[in-house]
Amino acid sequence: MQEKVNILGVEFDNRTKQATIDVIHQNIKEEKKTFIVTANPEIVMYALQDQNYMDTMRKADHIIADGAGIILAAKMLKDPLPERVAGFDLMKDLLHIADQDKLTVFFLGSKEEVIKQTVANVAKDYPNLIIGGYHHGFFKENDHRVRDMVKNAKADLIFVALGYPRQENWIMQNKDLFEKGIFMGVGGSFDILAGTVKRAPLIWQKLNIEWLYRLIQQPTRWKRMFAIPLFIKKVIQYKKRKN
Repeated sequence: MQEKVNILGVEFDNRTKQATIDVIHQNIKEEKKTFIVTANPEIVMYALQDQNYMDTMRKADHIIADGAGIILAAKMLKDPLPERVAGFDLMKDLLHIADQDKLTVFFLGSKEEVIKQTVANVAKDYPNLIIGGYHHGFFKENDHRVRDMVKNAKADLIFVALGYPRQENWIMQNKDLFEKGIFMGVGGSFDILAGTVKRAPLIWQKLNIEWLYRLIQQPTRWKRMFAIPLFIKKVIQYKKRKN
């Protein structure tokens, strides 16, 4: 089985969620710096319009298929991926590993009240992991104080919730300055951990309509939803050219 599946120039990991977790866990044990992008159609469409962001994504160690649209596109291109790997689920699995192995975790991003509640909830739910530190997302890109705070924490896991493209750009700009760490952009995941936004019920997740549940909860996201049909259109056009 090939390791990567190319969708509109973005190389997605061709792995199940469990296989992904196993690879990341091994990297943690080896203290191997790892940059993870969880990409959905919206992120792919943005990368197609922004070459700098596409270059950043291509330097990632793992690009995870976080979105039903990505799974659909892979099927359309007759190069199917095994399953969707939701970024939030992957983050929770890594928190479980951190709890089990007593690892250090750093949380970066979101609003101040959200990040504080996130850290409080994580400390309660995963009592054996070590909170290496946290900082809200309202800082300038080149703020060395934030960078130094993360560096000094020497964390095993660094979750960055700044939203794309900012979270991936921040990771790319700074990860070489750190000794170790699994760096993962997690978008709005802190809102769910904090309890300010509810995760879609399991049935919605299984039906691959979690995006619709989020839209109902956050109607202001409707403009962003246009990326999905545009993405599918691009895939169809690419498939026609390929054939």
